[in-house]
Amino acid sequence: MKKILVLMFHPRLESSIVNVFLQQGLINHPSLKIKDMYELYPDFNIDIKREQQDLLEADLIIMQHPFFWYAAPPLVKQWIDLVLEHNWAYGRTGDKLAGKKILHIISSGGTFEAYRSAGKNQYTYLELLRPFELTYKLCQMQQLPPYIIPGANKLSTSVLEHHSLQINTLIASLIEHDLNFTIPEHTEYLNDTTIHYGS
Repeated sequence: MKKILVLMFHPRLESSIVNVFLQQGLINHPSLKIKDMYELYPDFNIDIKREQQDLLEADLIIMQHPFFWYAAPPLVKQWIDLVLEHNWAYGRTGDKLAGKKILHIISSGGTFEAYRSAGKNQYTYLELLRPFELTYKLCQMQQLPPYIIPGANKLSTSVLEHHSLQINTLIASLIEHDLNFTIPEHTEYLNDTTIHYGS
């Protein structure tokens, strides 16, 4: 059975209505492992070997985090800097993550309307996430289109429930089909995408 690892990066998870809602709503399944990274590493002293072992055991890694200053919280960068070591994750002999899938689930105070060339922020979410794309490409990983939760600061309970249902349905389907799926070409975001399962 394929394994899914969920890494939750929120410095104040207990105060984030969206991320707490998503965390509490995640399905309970033996092939799903969920980690609150700021709870584990409040001092940023990351256990590199422990994290690498979790990555080795996972087939899909889900990075869940808010969009802070057009990027991710600082612990994400620290985790990448330390855990994705040269000649382990990348480099001439670094192939430990080759073929593994990775997905970002991002809560954002902004909206898709704001994150476009003619919008307030001038760039799309995908453009601002390019450093992650290049990092995963270097590690020979397969990055899936991100799932964005826009307007996170003003969401109603019904909209939160919708996103939670969407994410859980996605994860449940991935588990059921043992990560045997394809995503339509040119898909930018997973929010409203129909994923095709099976060979």
